[in-house]
Amino acid sequence: MNRIPSVDLRDFLSDDPKRKEKFTKEIGDAYEQIGFVALKGHFLSDELIDNLYAEIKKFFELPVDTKEKYEIEGIGGQRGYTSFGKESAKGKKEGDLKEFWHFGQYVENNPELEKVYPPNVMVDELPGFNEVGKETYKMLEKTAQYVLRALALHLDLEETYFDKYIKNGNSILRPIHYPPIKEEPKNAVRAAAHGDINLITLLMGAQGKGLQVQNHKGEWIDAIAEPDELMINVGDMLSRHTNNRLKSTIHQVTNPPKELWGTSRYSIPFFMHPVSEMPLDCLENCIDEEHPKQYDDITAGEFLHERLVELGLIKK
Repeated sequence: MNRIPSVDLRDFLSDDPKRKEKFTKEIGDAYEQIGFVALKGHFLSDELIDNLYAEIKKFFELPVDTKEKYEIEGIGGQRGYTSFGKESAKGKKEGDLKEFWHFGQYVENNPELEKVYPPNVMVDELPGFNEVGKETYKMLEKTAQYVLRALALHLDLEETYFDKYIKNGNSILRPIHYPPIKEEPKNAVRAAAHGDINLITLLMGAQGKGLQVQNHKGEWIDAIAEPDELMINVGDMLSRHTNNRLKSTIHQVTNPPKELWGTSRYSIPFFMHPVSEMPLDCLENCIDEEHPKQYDDITAGEFLHERLVELGLIKK
């Protein structure tokens, strides 16, 4: 496969069983073959997207010392600001050429979970920043819920199988700023080749060149979304849970050509995580003689902790 398939969520949401079945087959096949789709018909309005980009640009333009007061020690970067070059891909020494912010879950009707998740960090200088972040978080979470419902049907599970695991899940909305490149990077790129940790990732801001996906032949192909599309990919948790039937694909964000070094790039992924106690044991209907069980049993929380240690965001 040499291109990213495009699907329309409105097919799944329609009252027409054939359109719903068509969407389920298209997204299921795409995730078995390449692990990525471009999705139209999501729940983000143009106005919300414009407001979000305006607010995050204002934040990243704040003085460094102002941003750094929102970098919270001891929580592995789960909320608030992470400064330039702090995060690196698994197995890479060089820090990625980016800075970012994390919005986390807005817990509903679960006081115990509220004590577990770090609180969201409020930016005093930008009154609209947190409000627009929360609204975007909710709309992406809603979009992700329906994508996972389609995948549940594709896997011959009950349609709402994932609902109980993603309600109040440990999901993260991450506005990223890749600043202008001022000198020749030494072995560093904007985001080194990696797979995502979570169930699925919904990416805003894949409209320009930069994001690349590795197909099964090991070839890098450009993943460029239309203005009205989100790029959505399978993460390692979902790949593991489906015994690698759905593919978590390696991807990267390359540095631009030298003539574009002076430009910033913004992208905004939403990492859909389940609650920590979700078992990631390989689904029985994804195991057979041709596809023996590939992974040990583990919970989502245990798996996340392992990976955050590997990424250097949590110390052992």
